[in-house]
Amino acid sequence: MENDNATMDDVIMVDEKMPEDLNARECMSKDKVRMQEGLDYQMHLEQMAIEALSVAATEEAAAAPSATGAAATDEETKSSNDDMVVTAFEVSGAIDYTKLIEKFGSKPLTPYLLRRLENVTVKQGTVPQLHRFLRREIFFSHRDIEKICGLLEEWYGVNPPSEDESMQSATTTAEEKKKPTTPCPFYLYTGRGPSSAAMHLGHLVPFLFTAWLQKAFQCPLVIQMTDDEKFLFKGEYSSEGAGDGTGPEPNRTGDDLDRFANLTTENAKDIIACDFIPEKTFLFSDLNYVGRMYPNIVRIWKAVTVNQVNGVFGFDGSSNIGKVAFPAIQAAPSFGSSFPNVLGCGTSNAATLACLIPCAIDQDPYFRLTRDIAHKLVPRHHPLQGKPSLIHSKFFPPLQGAQGKMSSSDSNSAIFLTDTPEEIERKIKVHAFSGGRETKKLQEELGADLDADVSYQWLRFFLEDDEELARIGREYGSGSGEFWSTGKVKAKLVEVLKELVKEHQERRSEVTEDVVREWMAERCITQA
Repeated sequence: MENDNATMDDVIMVDEKMPEDLNARECMSKDKVRMQEGLDYQMHLEQMAIEALSVAATEEAAAAPSATGAAATDEETKSSNDDMVVTAFEVSGAIDYTKLIEKFGSKPLTPYLLRRLENVTVKQGTVPQLHRFLRREIFFSHRDIEKICGLLEEWYGVNPPSEDESMQSATTTAEEKKKPTTPCPFYLYTGRGPSSAAMHLGHLVPFLFTAWLQKAFQCPLVIQMTDDEKFLFKGEYSSEGAGDGTGPEPNRTGDDLDRFANLTTENAKDIIACDFIPEKTFLFSDLNYVGRMYPNIVRIWKAVTVNQVNGVFGFDGSSNIGKVAFPAIQAAPSFGSSFPNVLGCGTSNAATLACLIPCAIDQDPYFRLTRDIAHKLVPRHHPLQGKPSLIHSKFFPPLQGAQGKMSSSDSNSAIFLTDTPEEIERKIKVHAFSGGRETKKLQEELGADLDADVSYQWLRFFLEDDEELARIGREYGSGSGEFWSTGKVKAKLVEVLKELVKEHQERRSEVTEDVVREWMAERCITQA
């Protein structure tokens, strides 16, 4: 599970490069993978039966000769697919997030939902304000966030705000605030697939937001390191690497599984440096912890068919069996019962804890599949019937252009958390795509294209001051004032990123392997 921006690549995220045995354009076909949300299981079965009866008729009608109709369908498919591709394995093209919400069947984060979130965070004194990612619609889509808000409102004993209230209006006074005496009714789940030793800023985005969520909700957090998944998708074997009975490793195998296990430790240091609450956070490697989750993994395997997995992810007969089996391993942490000693301690009932997953929206396929069968893994009194709630982020754009998402495979498309101040400055000045005009005269007349300008878009992610960001956008977009030019905006971004990366590197330098082992130790994290 990897979150690359949002996976959220490597906040609950998988490979940036789509495996060759996948059909990317069919992976996310709404007709193949979307199940109508809100239906109970029996209604779903009835609907599937009705749809099955109509399949033959539908295929016959589609096969009927109609040159005009066929041409229109082909053109519609081309225009909708060629410009934007978003699957669990590939993100490319100009992303239309409104269309993506419709395609995936999620819901937008509305101003009213943000008021409800503010009511159970800011107004309870846990954080000073909503995170900039929420204020700027960088996290923009969700599944069942209103139910998470409902659980928090009940936990705090507060009413939801009325729909006509302003963001600043109070629903509770300081005197009314009471710290709950019971454990939080849900937990957070995110993760990373360790495919490289150095993480980049796109990887950092979901972890920064998850750290804020943990402080805002005062809730436990589990972080999955999918070293197994990375080996299944990217691992290699060489017979020459196998042990020959001599030397320091006489019995070694010829594969590189150990490399991904070692990357877990290196990536864990970067994750720990994101300032989570240590006593409320459990970080685990699949290779080490999978035994605890295995009963739920088996239940998921039993509930999901091969056709369902292939329909969602596009696997075929050439895929290794581990790829087909892996979605259940990423789904298992969605259920509190996968962590009996971590979440099921004290007065906390792991089996009935709800789960909230912050991730980039390209990870949604894993959890749509999970939500479809979730009722089979929980007791009937689970508050969300087992379905994990999700909050989706937009993609963090690469330096070369504000389309798709950043990739570890191209060092010049990303700022890495190991980059020096000089490297940061060089990459921004040389590689950051500009939305400014060709000449000073045109820039002053027309202003910059802010949507296309990478430096401005990155400032939306990392510059905390809303008023300063608005001024930069206003001046750069009009070609006037202090930030009238690309050079001025890039210089501001360099300043922000140097400070961000410097602070991260300082925190990471204090994370030893002993510290990593402490964070990965199985222990109770649900105390109120």
